[in-house]
Amino acid sequence: MPENEPERWEYSLHIPNDPRAVTVCRRTLRLILTLHGLITLVDTAELLAAELVSNAVLHTKGPAALRVRWSPPGTLRLGAWDTDPEPPEPPRPLDHLTDAENGRGLTLVRACADVWGWQPQSRNGNRGKYVWCECTLAGLN
Repeated sequence: MPENEPERWEYSLHIPNDPRAVTVCRRTLRLILTLHGLITLVDTAELLAAELVSNAVLHTKGPAALRVRWSPPGTLRLGAWDTDPEPPEPPRPLDHLTDAENGRGLTLVRACADVWGWQPQSRNGNRGKYVWCECTLAGLN
């Protein structure tokens, strides 16, 4: 990271319930990470964000948000808020997904992130949930 880079930062992108929002989030995330000198995280982070945001957009009826947070010494947290307060379906084992056309999202998140979780949450007076995951620079090396 550049020397004048702040040690901790956070971005939030509020999105409509529109499948095109997944692409907007991926491209925005790529730009954020590139500008912060974290190009080595881009591919994995894009995959994780796309899965989290896809679930938020496809399985709920309201708006959503992508949150991106960097914390030293090298942890990137990605999270998606949506308007459904119900917990996400638990990830399936990888060997059960060989021919599956859907239901792979959180399994990929679990496989590619160092840790993931969810919590009920409110935003702007709306109930919902926040599904998040973390990647570390050390975990990608």
